[in-house]
Amino acid sequence: MAGRRDGSLMRDKTQSFRGSRIVTAIVVGVLLGSVCAFFFPRGFFSLDPPIQGRRFGKLDLQTSSSQCESTERINMLRSDIGSLSDKNDELKKQVQDLTEKLRLAEQGKDHAREQFSVLGKPHKAGPPGTVKGLRTNPTVIPDDSVNPRLAKILEDVTVQKELIVALANSNVKAMLEIWFTSIKRVGITNYLVVGLDDEIEEFCIANDVPVYKRDPDEGIDSIAKTGGNHAVSGLKFRILREFLQLGYSVLLSDVDIVYLQNPFNHLYRDSDVESMSDGHNNMTAYGFNDVFDEPSMGWARYAHTMRIWVYNSGFFYIRPTLPSIELLDRVAGRLSKEKAWDQAVFNEELFFPSHPGYDGLHASKRTMDFYLFMNSKVLFKTVRKDANLKKLKPVILHVNYHPDKLPRMKAIMEFYVNGKQDALEPFPEGSQW
Repeated sequence: MAGRRDGSLMRDKTQSFRGSRIVTAIVVGVLLGSVCAFFFPRGFFSLDPPIQGRRFGKLDLQTSSSQCESTERINMLRSDIGSLSDKNDELKKQVQDLTEKLRLAEQGKDHAREQFSVLGKPHKAGPPGTVKGLRTNPTVIPDDSVNPRLAKILEDVTVQKELIVALANSNVKAMLEIWFTSIKRVGITNYLVVGLDDEIEEFCIANDVPVYKRDPDEGIDSIAKTGGNHAVSGLKFRILREFLQLGYSVLLSDVDIVYLQNPFNHLYRDSDVESMSDGHNNMTAYGFNDVFDEPSMGWARYAHTMRIWVYNSGFFYIRPTLPSIELLDRVAGRLSKEKAWDQAVFNEELFFPSHPGYDGLHASKRTMDFYLFMNSKVLFKTVRKDANLKKLKPVILHVNYHPDKLPRMKAIMEFYVNGKQDALEPFPEGSQW
């Protein structure tokens, strides 16, 4: 029994010793592995060179190439977006142009329909003296999108959709002051100065005068700022178009005019254009039969002609109708191509009839009373020499026949406003060359 116990004990010791050796080997192996991992993190047989001396690897090249491609792609996309934006703006402009043409076409169609409703249906003529044709053209449909800023100004300035409009730059500052002083004196509130430079805009604001400074326009800004009286006069036909498109009737006025009464109380408003005349008596202002004599024709030596002195393009009332806008377009178009006087072109387009190769303007017109809407020839040649005519009080006086405008305007104010009876006497009938 004792022998079996000793043998059993020996086996237990031997097994215990073997177990401790295994544990010791495992511990030693773990320790050696930790040491190797610490000193050789990339292994004993790594093929990669040290980081300090190696070039970009394949992965780095791929990353760099990808970044370059991305940058180029972004630039290409930006370029495409810019190109598309430009095309979009161009398409928008084309759409606006087409919309405007369509709107005008619709207006023309409405106008033609209204004309047809009057002229197209058969009418039975009444007794002599009772038949009257169509005189007044319908007004256009107002379009505030043409110039929203101007539309807002006109809402505040106009009375019954009418106003006086004058164009001015700093060259006519002194005359402009007399102009708006006379307007204020007679109580006119619906007037507006289109300021063609910053100085005039500031001058008007300082004197509590309604003013509209146009947005920059390379095509006409040089003329507007530095041009003389006639050059600036030619701009009005382009600028007035917006007023008519917005649906307003305009009494266009040069600044060499003195106001003595409210002109809106003396308008008929039955025509597209109602203008003062350069005529100086009934014949020249309202028209006459002028006989042309050609003796070589024998029995047919006398040829009858119809004549009228021109309308003054510096003072006229124009309604917002299609013929009125067509008139402005025709005159502005010709003045942009020809070296011509705006008043001559204005009258040619208004009066020349249709003939082979030319379609005349179908606009109705009325001549203003030349004693009420008086030019300076009538005043200095006739009125100041007649005791009865001197008692008349004109609505306006336009110093259009004389270049010494400022002193004559001051004299007119002295005579008609301050009652100085000899204020007009120092001036000659005509101008001093």
